[in-house]
Amino acid sequence: MEQGNQIHTIVITGGPCAGKTTAMSWLQNALTDAGYAVMFIPETCTDLNNSGVTARASRSNFDFQRVQVKYQLLREQIYRQAAEASASKEVVIVCDRGSMDDKPYMEPEEFAAILKELGQNEVAFRDKYDAVFHMVTAAKGAEAFYTTDNNTARVETLEEAIELDAKTLAAWAGHPHLRIIDNSTDFNGKLVKLLREVMTALGKPAPFEHARRFLIEMPDRAWLEAHPACRRVEIIQTYLTDVRGEKRRICMRGSDGSYIYYMTTHCTGTDGRRIETEKRLSLDDYQLLMMEADPMCMPIRKTRYCLVDDAHAYEVDLYPAWQDQAMLQVELNDPDAEALIPEPFRVIREVTDDPEYQNYAMARIRYNRMR
Repeated sequence: MEQGNQIHTIVITGGPCAGKTTAMSWLQNALTDAGYAVMFIPETCTDLNNSGVTARASRSNFDFQRVQVKYQLLREQIYRQAAEASASKEVVIVCDRGSMDDKPYMEPEEFAAILKELGQNEVAFRDKYDAVFHMVTAAKGAEAFYTTDNNTARVETLEEAIELDAKTLAAWAGHPHLRIIDNSTDFNGKLVKLLREVMTALGKPAPFEHARRFLIEMPDRAWLEAHPACRRVEIIQTYLTDVRGEKRRICMRGSDGSYIYYMTTHCTGTDGRRIETEKRLSLDDYQLLMMEADPMCMPIRKTRYCLVDDAHAYEVDLYPAWQDQAMLQVELNDPDAEALIPEPFRVIREVTDDPEYQNYAMARIRYNRMR
């Protein structure tokens, strides 16, 4: 590993129906845009259950939990080795739950026995992570959004979810960088708070919450490529047919032969608010969903340049069909703050509230022009 490389290991944990799945996808995009190489360790229990290794199939819950803890530690070691071999200067390993998440499912003496077998003490076992972020279950403060429909393994009632949430949080109590992401805002606000706390833990400025979009003259691509605080991402966005009133799109995103895949779903909540969720996909899932592409929309392909400075974060989207213009998005702390445009960019006009320049509308326009 080259001198100066840094590896951060963080845990995203929480109670049932806390929004962890969407948060993972959100973090993947945001941290990649910020210039990190991101490695995700999937939830160990889910991985084992999907492979046929379950508590029910084990001789005892203790036997299953022992296997689960050992598997968690093994994967963390392997991912650490992969991070050390990475050419990136900064790597973030994101654990979908960590080793302390098993404690609520055991008796205290059982957990102590596993630690003894591993030659571990609880403090070192807990504090080996750089930061832990506990996302509070929707059952506590956002009851209207608590559901078991989107996870076949989730069977907890509201009361049981609250109890499990409290036990999980207690298991991590004492960690030097434990942050609680509650439901005091809407879900988008919850994600923003999580990202802010993660970036703070990584020693970066807090992310921005508001965005304005501008149509700009085609920027100097060579300047963008050469800028030390700019990262290029290739994106292909495909709109799918609606299901039960939900609008869906899938996205392929990455660069230099390394890609991630995810699906974004939009729906309207019972209070009329627009709800957006994201889910990371395997390549197989992505290819399967491509069969559900909306025939009335053309895929949106764009090259995105993510640029940051001391005060703002910018996204510059270049579309193949645009020869003399591009899209600039400026992210702001305050919606009333002035959107400072970097010197190289020349604004044609603001299109923040112009529906013609939303990606879905652009996909429909491209289809109509191809007819």
